[in-house]
Amino acid sequence: MDRSCVILPEEQAPEGAQGCERCELFKQSNRVIWGEGNPNASLMMIMDNPGAREDREGNSFLCGTRETLQLGMREAGIDIHSVYVTYLLKRRPIRAYNKPVTRAACLHHLQLQLLQKQPSVLFGFGNVVSEALFPQKEDATVKALRGNWYEFEHIPIGFTYHPLAVRRRPNLLKFFVEDLKALKEKWEGRATLEK
Repeated sequence: MDRSCVILPEEQAPEGAQGCERCELFKQSNRVIWGEGNPNASLMMIMDNPGAREDREGNSFLCGTRETLQLGMREAGIDIHSVYVTYLLKRRPIRAYNKPVTRAACLHHLQLQLLQKQPSVLFGFGNVVSEALFPQKEDATVKALRGNWYEFEHIPIGFTYHPLAVRRRPNLLKFFVEDLKALKEKWEGRATLEK
């Protein structure tokens, strides 16, 4: 398995969002992380929140989440440089916080990104994302949703396990890669339709 991973370029948050104080996370972390990768990509991946991005000395590094995500993408044949990765929460939580209130406050930023970027396909990772985007669903866990396509803001969306869950439970890797392969198929199908 190819284990080479890359640090994707980070996209600056829009001016109005850089100093966001809509939720309590502004007291916990020093900056807003808007997203990374190709800002013009037609595929947007949604993670729960940014992980550690710099080591204690302030040097950029790849956290386990990003490594596992990139390994899965490579196995599925998805070009890492052709996607955009964003977050439900735009700041990295350092300690406990009011999850429902924070997620509701941060959803505004994700909706703004969708309006601006107009991706053709969305893909969410982990229960935090699936449950935040589909609060009305009785069972919005990844286990219940994976393998099917839904709509969020009129855009097709699928789900898979969070890369950290895959890292902790290697038996999930085959399902993770399967889901990413299905994503690639859906994404390529949408690209063909849009031509």
